[in-house]
Amino acid sequence: MTTDTNAALGGEFLLGGDLPVHRLGFGAMRLPVGTFDGAVRDPETGVAVLRRAVELGVDHIDTAWFYRRGGVAANDLIRRALAPYADGLVIATKVGPLLDDTGMPTGEAGPGGLRGLVEDNLRTLGVERLDLVYLRVGGMGAPGGASISDRFAALAELREEGLIRHLGVSNVDAAQLDEALAIAPVAAVQNSFHVQDRGDAELLARCEKDGIAFVPFFPLGGGWRPIDQTRLAAVMERHGATAAQIALAWLLATSPALLAIPGTGVLDHLEENMGAGRIRLTPEDLAALED
Repeated sequence: MTTDTNAALGGEFLLGGDLPVHRLGFGAMRLPVGTFDGAVRDPETGVAVLRRAVELGVDHIDTAWFYRRGGVAANDLIRRALAPYADGLVIATKVGPLLDDTGMPTGEAGPGGLRGLVEDNLRTLGVERLDLVYLRVGGMGAPGGASISDRFAALAELREEGLIRHLGVSNVDAAQLDEALAIAPVAAVQNSFHVQDRGDAELLARCEKDGIAFVPFFPLGGGWRPIDQTRLAAVMERHGATAAQIALAWLLATSPALLAIPGTGVLDHLEENMGAGRIRLTPEDLAALED
């Protein structure tokens, strides 16, 4: 189905060199709960959002076993909504964080604990092999400061066993990416990045050069770096678009290696986000967004 809100309008990227995906995808973090301290969402709505996302051309879904709250889990919703999975649907997940008694990801698994986390994702998604698994490191802090070699090597072993197709790293700096690349190929990097959070521009350029996908988390400014919508106002007016649409269009215009995975648990927001694929920012727009 091709419409002006179809994810295909955002272009395509060859993930890991062999998995073609639309550059406008979907993040599952907000399916169980809208905010870290918000109320648990209705799982029926999550199922509807996932099915509509696929109808709109999404073929890259980013999830994690630890995206769960109050009995509602993103992986369970994905399996319920979309299994048996269509050919060409790529599901990426993350391992590393451990949940505390309140359900918050406050700890990190060591090398020996990663197999169990991978197996949790295999079981809850209902697959025999995971398309892409990121090693998520560092909690909510800034990237860097700790070696990831032992943990990434543990995931590389699981890849050799056939449980994982491609590997990624998340919340890393250049030195940690180097560590990972010395062990096994890296298909994707997932770091914080958006129109007003460009601290990883050099890492993005390196990924683009090396054919590695760069997949920003919080592409719409969630977390600790919100987007000031007033700075997007002129471009929003020129295109008759929302702030979210302009922020996503900026990502798609910035680098062919950028894959946007905006997340939502609301159907209207999903339709809005997918509408970013039709927006083509001009040099004037891009200059205005530099301010």
